[in-house]
Amino acid sequence: MMSKNSEQVSAMARLISSLFCILILTLLLFPISCLSETQNPKSRAAEVAAALFIFGDSFFDSGNNNYINTTTLDQANFWPYGETYFKFPTGRFSDGRLISDFIAQYAKLPMIPPFLQPGVHQFYYGVNFASAGAGALVETFQGDVINLKTQLKYYNKVVIWLRHKLGNFEAKKRLSRAVNLLSIGSNDYISLFLTNSTILDSYSESDYVGMVISNLTIVIEKIYSRGGRKFGFLNLPPLGCFPGLRVLNTDKNSSCLEKASMLAELHNRALSKLLVNLENQLLGFKYSYYDFNSNLKQRMNLPAKYGTYYIHFIAILISLLLLMFALLNGDNAGVTKVSRKGKQHAVGQAGFEEYSAVGEEE
Repeated sequence: MMSKNSEQVSAMARLISSLFCILILTLLLFPISCLSETQNPKSRAAEVAAALFIFGDSFFDSGNNNYINTTTLDQANFWPYGETYFKFPTGRFSDGRLISDFIAQYAKLPMIPPFLQPGVHQFYYGVNFASAGAGALVETFQGDVINLKTQLKYYNKVVIWLRHKLGNFEAKKRLSRAVNLLSIGSNDYISLFLTNSTILDSYSESDYVGMVISNLTIVIEKIYSRGGRKFGFLNLPPLGCFPGLRVLNTDKNSSCLEKASMLAELHNRALSKLLVNLENQLLGFKYSYYDFNSNLKQRMNLPAKYGTYYIHFIAILISLLLLMFALLNGDNAGVTKVSRKGKQHAVGQAGFEEYSAVGEEE
C-alpha cells in the first residue's frame, strides 16, 4: 500500500507537471494574440494557429469510415457511440471526443473534420485522414478501410490545395509548423489473429514488424519531403489484452493473448529506435512520443489508483505535451532532400500491393 508521504509526493509531481504544461501552453499561445488585426484574412489563416493533420486508425478516426463501403465492425456511426459530448454518434470510436479532439481544442483550433466528410472544402487548420481498422500494410483488412498509404495520398491532395490557396511560401510555412499526428500499427498485428493469417509461418515476428515499420517510415519521410517537420506518435497498447483477443486465449481463462502483446512490444521498440534515427538524419525533424502502452498497463494493474478525474487529467496532459510541437516556431531553411536509397520497403519486396480506397483517384 502506498504510504502517505509517497501519495503526497505523487500528488505534488502531478501538480508540477500540470503547472509546467500550463506554463508552456501560455508561453506558446501568447504570441498568437499579438498578431495584427489588420492582417489580410488569408494571411491570418496561415499565421494564427498551427494546422493538425491526423493519420491512423480507430484511436483517431473522427468519421471517415462513415463514407466508405465497409462493415459495421469498422464503423461507429450508431448508438451508443457519441452519447456524451456530441449526444449523437459521429463515427468516433468513443462515447465522446478523441485525443486528437482535445489537442485541437487546447491549440485553439476548430474541430478537425474527417477528410471524406461531404462539404469539407478548406484545410487551413488541418484535416483528419484516419480510418478505423487501418494499418501500415495495405493488406490489413484490405477493402474495408483506408490504409496509411491511401491516407498519404489524401494528404498530398491537401498539400496541393494549400499551395494553390496560400502560395508556395505560405503553404511551406504552414506545413512546417503543422503537427502530423499518427497512431498506426495495432491492426497490422490484431488482424493476424482475427483472420487466422498464416503470414507468420513465412516471416519471423521481427521481420513482420520490420515490414510494418518500413511502411510507416516511407509515410513519415514522404510527409517530411512535403514540408512536414513536427510529428506526434502514440505507441501501441498491450494488444493481447483487448477483449476481442482475450477471448481467443482459451488456455488461460481468457487472459491476455501474450503473442499479440509481444508483437506490440517489438513494434514499440522498433518505433522508438526509428524516431531517434530520423531525428538525427532529418534536419528540423521534431517529434513527441507518448508511451500509451505503459500508461494503459498502469491502469490495468492498479485500477483503484486511477479515478475518472485522473484519467481526464492524463488526457489533458497528453494533449498539452503534443501541443508544444504544434506551436513551436523555428527556421527550417536549408532542409536537405530525403534519400531513401538502399532502404528495404515492405511494399513490393514483401509482396504487398497498394490498394485504392473507395472514391480515390490514382
